[in-house]
Amino acid sequence: MPDQFDAIVIGTGQGGSPLAVRLGASGRKTAVIERATFGGTCVNVGCTPTKSYVASARAAHVARHAAALGVDISGTISVDLARVKARKDQIIGQSRDGVEKWLRTADNVTIFNGHARFTSANTLSISNANGQITQELQASEIFINTGTRSMVPPVAGLEHIRYHTNATLLELTDLPEHLVIVGSSYIALEFAQIFRRFGSRVTVLVRGERVLGREDEDLALIIQSVLQREGVNFLFNADLARVDPLPDDGVRLTLQNANEPLDASHLLFATGRQPNTDDLGLAAAGITTNKQGLITVDGQLRTSVPGIWAIGDVNGRGAFTHTSYDDFQIVAANLLDGRPRSVDSRIMAYAVFVDPPLARVGMSEADVRKSGRDALIATMPMSRVGRARERGETDGMMKVLVDAQTRQIIGAGILGIEGDEAIHSIIDIMTAGAPYPTLQYALHIHPTISELVPTLLDGLKPLV
Repeated sequence: MPDQFDAIVIGTGQGGSPLAVRLGASGRKTAVIERATFGGTCVNVGCTPTKSYVASARAAHVARHAAALGVDISGTISVDLARVKARKDQIIGQSRDGVEKWLRTADNVTIFNGHARFTSANTLSISNANGQITQELQASEIFINTGTRSMVPPVAGLEHIRYHTNATLLELTDLPEHLVIVGSSYIALEFAQIFRRFGSRVTVLVRGERVLGREDEDLALIIQSVLQREGVNFLFNADLARVDPLPDDGVRLTLQNANEPLDASHLLFATGRQPNTDDLGLAAAGITTNKQGLITVDGQLRTSVPGIWAIGDVNGRGAFTHTSYDDFQIVAANLLDGRPRSVDSRIMAYAVFVDPPLARVGMSEADVRKSGRDALIATMPMSRVGRARERGETDGMMKVLVDAQTRQIIGAGILGIEGDEAIHSIIDIMTAGAPYPTLQYALHIHPTISELVPTLLDGLKPLV
């Protein structure tokens, strides 16, 4: 006989954990099932550890270029990866332990460790590491928050070599001599800059002719040029045909249409993510997925089966910590607070945490052109921003797009120092549905990055 609960949450990521606490606080007897470490991708192998590495890499970069600011640092600047990792481990340990303690002490919440699988639309089995079923749980409300994992494409010879994903690369204690990265999107470029600044030789294999194929070309090319200036090597139109082992765990890469092989000490695949849905028993519950395995949901994040919701990366409606947390807020608003909310009205925003960062909200210029709508556009180089000049970091540009009829901002990108913070003034105006003059005539503090956003809006002109 299954143990009876009112609600079950599968996974303790950025959406599942606060939702479980809210469900318990509402009086529901709530079960939480976690098969691995508490906190999900963000805490353990995503945002938290990688941004701690970004901080260490930036410290090394600033130290090497301190002379430009009149600061003399004697000796060679080097990075001790073991100490960088130890600092990272301490940070994620505190976060992970905090999430676990929060859940274990929450009212009406019971924790189960193990792998969850649906056996029906309202029943789950829990298996231990040996695959043995240890318990069965049943509830009328079930919430899936199982996230995603790295996707490694099939490559000839892969089974004979040692390679890395974002998770395993974070466990290294010695710097790679030559890190080759397959992929040229967000994760790939962040790791490329990090390890180049740490002191590794870095080569990025790009399938097309430029990085960040989903971003506007002007913004992508600036990022590409910054990384090239720092010593990252890009190989374009590079398709990996096969890999072979070298002594000392090195890898020889054979590229299609290349005359010579490429040798690497370490190989990282940053070629996308796949949902953790293949071993959940979704078919037993009748839950619908798309061809990528992402769970199909409606605007309130309900699956095809009544009483089952999917939140976070696993539903394909966002692939970020902040979208996962917003999913929790949407479910809580509808289910617990009586406040209708829908993911369909969410304005997507995110950042690529290279240095300088690229922050984006809403439609890109390419999106707007494709839509054919009547729009205005304004751009501004970061070299016009006083804070950027004072810091000696003028790479990048600002861009904003406005609907010519409604005068509402429909998209923006800020590539530049502190752009990941400055973008929020635009996000807030867009969320409020206010016309752009609301921001254009706002009083901003000098000297900041944000103070040039109103000036940027002064330069709006028709998008042609």
